[in-house]
Amino acid sequence: MSLMSYGQLFKFPEKARFDRVIPKSKIYEHAKSDGTLRDTFVSQVEQIRWAYKLAPETLNLPATRTVSEIQVFHIELRSAGLDHAVLRAIDKAIPFPLLFELTHGGRVKLAAAWKRPSEANSSHWVVGNYFESEWLPQDSPRQPLPVVLDMAALYEQLLSPLVAGQSQAEPGPVAAAEAPAPYSTTAQAAGSTSLSLEQRIALAEHIAAKGKEIERIKARLGREKQFNKRVAINAELRDARQELERLTRQQAAAAQN
Repeated sequence: MSLMSYGQLFKFPEKARFDRVIPKSKIYEHAKSDGTLRDTFVSQVEQIRWAYKLAPETLNLPATRTVSEIQVFHIELRSAGLDHAVLRAIDKAIPFPLLFELTHGGRVKLAAAWKRPSEANSSHWVVGNYFESEWLPQDSPRQPLPVVLDMAALYEQLLSPLVAGQSQAEPGPVAAAEAPAPYSTTAQAAGSTSLSLEQRIALAEHIAAKGKEIERIKARLGREKQFNKRVAINAELRDARQELERLTRQQAAAAQN
């Protein structure tokens, strides 16, 4: 089955509509954080609406061990920017995988992180880095949900296009004990571009990390005055750029499969 093209919106079944406004205070109080998160909610978020509950009883799809339901949240923003700390606080408050639709100024974008039960404690959830689509007109056509066999497959189909067409991964590593296995350049046979969702996410995070590494090398180069050291840093920068280009090509090839 081919994935939706990057940035398209889904039409969710009426049977799955939940449509409940969630007070912002409930989220940041649940997070038990200092006033910084509260101020972020107040300044960046107009309204949070629990829009749809995608579940076995609303979609006629069987649950799996890792995905029993998927919740869709609509967040009306006060401006086009949103700190991912807001999304993470909501993810931590709701014990299901989430898909966010962010709206502002007549436009909408999708955002989500790969969320899964902890292997150490299945009652705890691990939330990865966030991926976003580009902004689209809010009245853009919506396509039906993909035809899949269970809730886990649906979750993968919802998340995969965001990973493939990422605009930016959230800074900061996933907890080491729960992080996906590092992306291995030798794990795939030559010519093979078929990657699992976990591998796509690991590759996307590797690309983001390599981009940050390049920026750090460039900053070092700008500060260095000695010629011989600048030559060495330039060689390091060239290698990092070549590696980023290779990873990006592999991501593009995987997105076409």
